[in-house]
Amino acid sequence: MQNNHVIRRIRYIFDLKDTRIVKLISMAGQMAELAEVTGWLKKDDDPGFMPCRDSQLAAMLNGFIIDRRGKKDGPLPAVEKTLNNNQVLKKLKIALNYQSDDMLQTFRLVDASISEHELSAFFRKPGHKHYRECMDQWLKRFLDGLAVRFQGA
Repeated sequence: MQNNHVIRRIRYIFDLKDTRIVKLISMAGQMAELAEVTGWLKKDDDPGFMPCRDSQLAAMLNGFIIDRRGKKDGPLPAVEKTLNNNQVLKKLKIALNYQSDDMLQTFRLVDASISEHELSAFFRKPGHKHYRECMDQWLKRFLDGLAVRFQGA
């Protein structure tokens, strides 16, 4: 999924204001201007639209983890320069303190049928023989399930 779509969905699901997103990014040790965040949240065809880079989405998700779970002792985790759907799914799982059952239940809320084995394949290392790339439709369905769970949508 495009980073802008992911950030828009997360903003809606958790009712995050633009200023809150700026704060989440700063919690991860990065900087973002309010105008920049506002540009990310605009529709793709809007003249003020600005693409959100992988590192910016990663910083927002890292800040979301810190916000939801608390800051760990020691240095902040490094912000990834590239991000894929598997990493986005993993960061959301960590931030929400979800176990496999919670994730499966979230998928079921939108009638997405996925087994525990298929789900665990998304969290394996890319070189592992059972690794599976999280395609856009799975991330979208998970975000849809979160919307049902948190917004009743």
